[in-house]
Amino acid sequence: MQRFRVWDLPTRIFHWTLAFCVVGSFVTAKIGGNAMVWHGRIGVTVVGLLVFRLVWGFSGSTYARFSQFVRGPSAIRAYLRGQWQGAGHNPLGALSVLAMLATLMLLVATGLFANDDIAFEGPLYALVGKEFSDRLVGLHRLIEPAIILLVLAHLGAIFYYVRVKKESLVRPMVTGWRVGAGETAKGGGAIAFCVALVIALAAAYGASGAWLPEEPTAPPAAAGSAPAF
Repeated sequence: MQRFRVWDLPTRIFHWTLAFCVVGSFVTAKIGGNAMVWHGRIGVTVVGLLVFRLVWGFSGSTYARFSQFVRGPSAIRAYLRGQWQGAGHNPLGALSVLAMLATLMLLVATGLFANDDIAFEGPLYALVGKEFSDRLVGLHRLIEPAIILLVLAHLGAIFYYVRVKKESLVRPMVTGWRVGAGETAKGGGAIAFCVALVIALAAAYGASGAWLPEEPTAPPAAAGSAPAF
């Protein structure tokens, strides 16, 4: 059967890496304790992934670009009536993609400054005070159910396509190819990928807080000094 390339390799790697990070962040948050260290590391990774996807949404291949799948109300109505034809994200799925990206951005933006009142502090906690950090923690927890609902909706859409439309959405995201008539994706070459990767790495570095000065430590007590009373 005829097939065409719909998802480029960077988009597929982003998709599955982000899925792994979302699951990992949920598990580490539920475990708590020492697992929160990994929760913070996953959050920094998600920052890099999201920035990469934003850049790739303008410089990537055909179906990865926002201009290709972000449509207006008329396209959404046509899709709901069964009159829309196209490849890549459908108009309704595009809203889900945008909602998920926006929700994850809010989660990582608040999580970078968070604390758990015990031992964990976000990588950028030092930039804000305890009171403001606590407010961000409350917002972070408020947004958490939203990402769970979006993931469940995403899984529901996959199940609907398999059972009702007899079409797999997973296979093209694994192989990059879709069966049917369509135009093979173009663009998103090596230069565009390198630019997006460098910007993403810079964003992850900034989110990691590695550039912040280390907090001064108390000097060790002099040997043989008399204890203070």
